[in-house]
Amino acid sequence: MILTYKIKHEQDFTEELKKAEQVAKYALEHKSLSSKDVKHIGLKSIISNQILRKYSRNKKLKRIKHVNLTIPNQGIKVDKNNREIRIPSLKFSFNYCFPNNFTKVNQIEINSEYVFVSVTVPEEAPMKTDNWIGVDLNTTGHIAVIANPQTGKVKKLGKKAKHVHEKYKHIRKRLQKAGKYRELKKVGDRERRIVKDLNHKISRVIVNIARKAKSGIRLEKLKGIREGTKTRKSFRYSLHSWSFYQLQKMIEYKAKLLGVPVEYVDPYYTSKKCSRCGAIGNRNGKIFECPECGHVDHADVNAAFNIALRTQIDPLQTGM
Repeated sequence: MILTYKIKHEQDFTEELKKAEQVAKYALEHKSLSSKDVKHIGLKSIISNQILRKYSRNKKLKRIKHVNLTIPNQGIKVDKNNREIRIPSLKFSFNYCFPNNFTKVNQIEINSEYVFVSVTVPEEAPMKTDNWIGVDLNTTGHIAVIANPQTGKVKKLGKKAKHVHEKYKHIRKRLQKAGKYRELKKVGDRERRIVKDLNHKISRVIVNIARKAKSGIRLEKLKGIREGTKTRKSFRYSLHSWSFYQLQKMIEYKAKLLGVPVEYVDPYYTSKKCSRCGAIGNRNGKIFECPECGHVDHADVNAAFNIALRTQIDPLQTGM
């Protein structure tokens, strides 16, 4: 599996980035693949070659916005003992703190603030199991509710999300009224970082629970959920402001690294069906009641059990 790690640097690459932009503009205009054609710009050929390949072959691109310095594997030296990576062409080295289990560094990209290190890491063999935990993702209350039918155990995660929604919704409203659009962008970036960090933590807990229980993970296939038009305004805000797709992708790659299988199931009626007897029940807010067997439960917990017990969607039918 290929993972990318982001590391902040303190180096001034202003001149190199300007040259990289010039190379990219030349590539876009002349479709050249030879570093000899841009030798006059003064950027190292090992970096120029990468930029030329990227921008000369992109037929849809019309103009250049941001160009990173791209260094291929052959231009990178790794010292695992000292956790140091060197880039001779830029006379630049930095230390890393991400796991040392990677087999190679594929490439590195550098902008004015960060180094993006792409590495290949080994994956564990997929676990064979008949046991599954269900994960119900929500826009209100806890972001994720986990249920294990084998043990009956339930775990709720991400209660902080509601506070994040409300806080940044009000900040955005205030800044929009004041016309402070630069601050608005900064606030949006800050919220995205908080969401990403919380999604990382939630996904890590979910995968660890599944691995400890020797179970796979079942999630609802959420594609198309944002197209619904009959949702409450507050629900629509939460739905769009929280990245459930990002959370699912984090669960997927973390699970793949540890050999934990992930399946997607049809979300139809998971919140209305009784997880005990299968009858259609009544949901009132966060309370679920079954008129057939009398089962009463937290609605999200009931949904999580239904997800765990439901069979996988055929990938060929869903396009996943």
